[in-house]
Amino acid sequence: MTDETHFDIALIGSGSANSFPGPEFAGRSIVQIDRGVGPDHVFGGTCLNLGCIPTKMFVHTANLAATPSEAGRFGLTEQLRHVDWPAIRDRIFGRIDPITAGGEVYRRDHSDNANLTLLRGTATFTGAKTLRVQESDGAERTLSADTIVLGAGSRPTLPPIAGLAESAPHTSDTIMRIDRLPSSLAILGSGVIAVEMAHVFASLGVEVTLIARSERVLRTADADISARLTEILGDRLHLETRLSTASVRRTAGGVELRGTRDGEEVVLCAEELLVATGRRPNSDLLGVSAAGIDTTEDGRVAVDAHQRVLAGGEVLEGLWALGDLSSDHQLKHVANHEQRIVRHNILHPEQLRRSDTMPIPSGVFTHPQVAWVGMDEEAARRSGRDITVAVQEYASIAYGWAMEDTTGFVKLIADAGTTEILGAHLIGPEATTLVQLMIQAMSTGQTARDIATAQYWIHPAMPELIENALLQLVD
Repeated sequence: MTDETHFDIALIGSGSANSFPGPEFAGRSIVQIDRGVGPDHVFGGTCLNLGCIPTKMFVHTANLAATPSEAGRFGLTEQLRHVDWPAIRDRIFGRIDPITAGGEVYRRDHSDNANLTLLRGTATFTGAKTLRVQESDGAERTLSADTIVLGAGSRPTLPPIAGLAESAPHTSDTIMRIDRLPSSLAILGSGVIAVEMAHVFASLGVEVTLIARSERVLRTADADISARLTEILGDRLHLETRLSTASVRRTAGGVELRGTRDGEEVVLCAEELLVATGRRPNSDLLGVSAAGIDTTEDGRVAVDAHQRVLAGGEVLEGLWALGDLSSDHQLKHVANHEQRIVRHNILHPEQLRRSDTMPIPSGVFTHPQVAWVGMDEEAARRSGRDITVAVQEYASIAYGWAMEDTTGFVKLIADAGTTEILGAHLIGPEATTLVQLMIQAMSTGQTARDIATAQYWIHPAMPELIENALLQLVD
C-alpha cells in the first residue's frame, strides 16, 4: 500500500541532523526519515552508537589498562590481572543504548515539534523533491517536501580484496559488540579508526597486528607526526607496513591474510579481523542521481559553502546536505557546525552564512594522542609562503619532564613575517586538549606574536609546551 503525503520539510538522518527540529519550526510540518546505523539500524547516528562516544569510552578503559607498562620507571608495581570484556562492553552500551532508545521515543512521541512525523526506513529520491520511503515494517510511502535536509551519514566499506567479504570480518560497526576478546586481532588499515582500535585491544591484552599499505600510519597527519606514531606503534604491537593484501580466507583457527611486500609473499594469521580502511557516504542508498544531484568522485553529495546541494554545478533550491554525506572530513564537530549553518540558512534565507570560515581540527585518541589544525609543513611549503617552523619536545617542559615523556612534541608552522599561525600538530599526552589553544588563535586571527607574551602561561603545566614553541616563532 502506498501513502502519498506532502511536508514542508523532509529531514533524513538522526545523527547531527537530529538537532535540526525545534520550536522555530513549530509552524512547519516535518517528516524525519531514519534508516538507522549499524547492523541493527539503531536510531541516533554513528557518533553516539558506533563512533565517537563508545570508542572514547573504550579508549578511556584502555588507558587505565595500559598503565602497568609505564609504572615501573616511577617506582610502582602494577599488574593487569584480569580483563572482563563483557563487563567493559556492557558498562559502555548499558549507558548508550538507553539514550538511543529514549531519543527515538522522544522524536516519535514527545518531539519539540508536534507536527513532526518520524519514519524508520530507507528514503530514496524519485525526483528533486520527491522520496520513496521503504519503512522497516515493510510499508512503502511516497513523500514530497518543499525543503529537504540530507544528513544520512556514511558507513564502513570493504576494499575489493579476494575473499574478504566471505571471511565475515568485523568493521567499526560490529567490533565493539563482540561476545569475547579474541586472543589475536588483525587490523586492516592504518587511519584514525585503525590506530584507535589498535590501542584499545592491545591495552586489553589482545595480540594486535596492524596492516598498512603505506610506509607510515595515519598518513593524513603531518609527516613528522605520522613517522613518530609509526615508530611508537611499531614498538608496541605487530606493525606490518608496505603490505598489499591480496586475499583473505576464514580458517578453522581464524583468518588468514596473504599479501606482498617488495615482491615477497607475506602470510598473516589472527583469530579475528577488523577492517578499518575507510567509509563511504550513503548517497548511493539515497539514489541521489534521480534528483539530478551532483556527487564527487568518492560519492559525496556536492554542496556550496552555504551547504546548498548542487545539480549541474548550480544550486538546487530547497535541498541542503551536511555531515559525512557531503563533507570529506567525516568529523562530528564539522557535522554539528554544518547542521547549525543549514538550520540558520533555512530560517534566515536573506542572511545566508558560510560553513567554511574556520580552520578544521582533528583529534586521534590512540596512545599517544594525536591532534592537528591547519596546514602541515609540506602543504605550507607548497603554498609558496615564507614560513618558519617551531618544534618543542614534551621533555623540554617541566610537566613533560616529570612524566618522563620522551616521544611527544608539538610542531607549529607560521608565516615568517607576520607570525600568522598556519598549522599546529601535536603527538603526546593531552594533545587533543592542547591543540584547542591553537584552534582558538587561528579562528580569531591571533598571531604567534599576539599570544606568546601577552598572557601568563601557568607553570608547571602542559600549556607551556605551546608557549615555548610560540616563543621560537617570535624571537
